[in-house]
Amino acid sequence: MFLARKRRIKRALGNRRHGLVPCRRTWAIANIQHAVRCYPGRVLACAVMKQLLLLTFVAFASEAMAQDAQCVPERAAMVETIRAYARLEADVLGPQGISERVLEAIGKTERHRFIPERSCSVAYMDAPVVIGHGQTISQPFIVALMTHLAALKLDDTVLEIGTGSGYQAAVLARLVRKVCTIEIIPPLAETAAKVLSELGYDNVSIKVGDGYLGWPECGPFDAMIVTAALDRVPPPLMEQLKVGGRLVMPLGPVHAPQQLTVIERIAPSETRMRSIAPVAFVPFTRSQD
Repeated sequence: MFLARKRRIKRALGNRRHGLVPCRRTWAIANIQHAVRCYPGRVLACAVMKQLLLLTFVAFASEAMAQDAQCVPERAAMVETIRAYARLEADVLGPQGISERVLEAIGKTERHRFIPERSCSVAYMDAPVVIGHGQTISQPFIVALMTHLAALKLDDTVLEIGTGSGYQAAVLARLVRKVCTIEIIPPLAETAAKVLSELGYDNVSIKVGDGYLGWPECGPFDAMIVTAALDRVPPPLMEQLKVGGRLVMPLGPVHAPQQLTVIERIAPSETRMRSIAPVAFVPFTRSQD
């Protein structure tokens, strides 16, 4: 018995010197040939499954890359459309129109990733897009206009009320240090968080809650953008806005055209307000709690 055990040990050591391992230990140490010899059915099934998963992943990745490439000219055309609209609003925006910094951010942000169909033609037309739950993603010109009016700087912390698809937050994330965004509809917040994470936007924080109350723990804020219509400026938001900061929001009755409005906090207890243009946004949703 001792000699037999000794021979088994010697055989195992000999195998190890030749880069092989005993059949009993293949799945713990490695060598696919020995694994197949010991557990042919199980290992081959795993190998086939891995190959199928890899092929599926490659197919999806290739399709996404091809789609992204197809969207590039349409995204560029969208930016030119925004420029054209801005020239028509020269009395509001001045001859310079939308800032080049904002246009560059929009030109780099893959809007088609933030809509359910991921269609280039739908994503880059200058129109709102339905994203479910009674909500829309704003038309590109309005996104550009609101972002421009916020007068953002690279080191700013910005609050967005109404995450929706996450597109506006993605544009903001390219322009500032930190974006805090609140969405009251959990499925929208979850989807937006997933897309933003997949695309590498690591300076965006998303919270499910009532945006009327703001997000004190994430502030104070240099700028705020509200993407739903309300007939008054929420006091909690003004309290969280820094002196010198701007709040951009649609202000007016929820079932009629509103005025896109810029509210500047020029002193701790003083604000300045100016109307920019008529707009139509979805109503601001409050928590029922």
